Amino acid sequence: MEKLTAQNIVAFINQLPRHNSYQYLNPKNKGIIKIEHVTLPEGPIRIKRCDPSKGESFEHKRTVTISSQMIWRLVNAIRPNQPINVDRILGASYNTRSVLEALIAHTPQFYFCYPGRIESINSNDTIKKGHKHLMWMPNLPHENGIVKEKKTDIVISEIPVLEAYYDSLVLPNDLVVDELDIDLKRRHAQIQVALYFIGKQLGFRTWVAQNDKGILYQNKKLGEFEGVISKLDDEVLIKSHQDAIKAALLIDCIWFKNGRLMPAVMEIEHSTGVTSGLTRMKNFYDRFPPFPTRYVVVAPDEDRAKVVKEANKPQFAELETKFFPYSAVEELYALCQKRKIKGVTEEFLDCYMEPVYS
Repeated sequence: MEKLTAQNIVAFINQLPRHNSYQYLNPKNKGIIKIEHVTLPEGPIRIKRCDPSKGESFEHKRTVTISSQMIWRLVNAIRPNQPINVDRILGASYNTRSVLEALIAHTPQFYFCYPGRIESINSNDTIKKGHKHLMWMPNLPHENGIVKEKKTDIVISEIPVLEAYYDSLVLPNDLVVDELDIDLKRRHAQIQVALYFIGKQLGFRTWVAQNDKGILYQNKKLGEFEGVISKLDDEVLIKSHQDAIKAALLIDCIWFKNGRLMPAVMEIEHSTGVTSGLTRMKNFYDRFPPFPTRYVVVAPDEDRAKVVKEANKPQFAELETKFFPYSAVEELYALCQKRKIKGVTEEFLDCYMEPVYS
């Protein structure tokens, strides 16, 4: 198994015996956990928790939910044989993070470990006892339903992780949305902004959907930012293909480079169905001469299964779609904010985009 998914984690937890209760990894936490229900394929997971040392029992405790979003957020940070700090990944965003950590640790492919840590980058640093981490070891499974420690010589540098940040953002005045949809539209716009800045850092010119150019970011319309293409007729690569231009007008983001390359055509699927974005890209594909590029669905991590299902329908096969999860977008965006990366090739993008067509 090369890549772990939320479906894998949920399946692992679903195989844990229901009649058992499960202890936390932190020995100071005397509470226990009971699995109430697992919804396949990727959650949510419903549990109860209590602390017998305080005279508590499961009977009078409410059921708590571990969301699919939480599982996906953690899964996308896990790599084989590398320690991962669950608290650092999930932070204060989820009050059931220790529950999820404990349940995962009871599954056969996961161990807990205490890698050494370096607290700073001074030359006089010494390696100190580390914090608790999980480690995914798919080639060394242990008995189901128990926790097992893995001794390791790995050392972790305790330098703060990269975080993406967005300045004030205002949606266009003429954008018509229901009140309940406004946060979805704002999140869509944030990802669009991130894609623009990633492209700018990598030396790309960016086409932003015609109806999104009025988004205000840093008190300036997105369409007025340096490197944003005002009219596709001005782009050498596409200017002679009017049908393709018409098909591209509402595509969320297209990257161009040097008048000769088109690194990616991207649709952000936060507030609309995956099919609409794939259809829009397919219309463009059909109207543009065969050209090497990436057709990419950018979507929340927890929507991966939906993207895979839709992208593999026969009508979209020619796109050979890639999936660019929000977590990967923001990891790359944060890297661009923190380090002014340059000199990388287009293939650098493939480290962040997962091929989902098979």
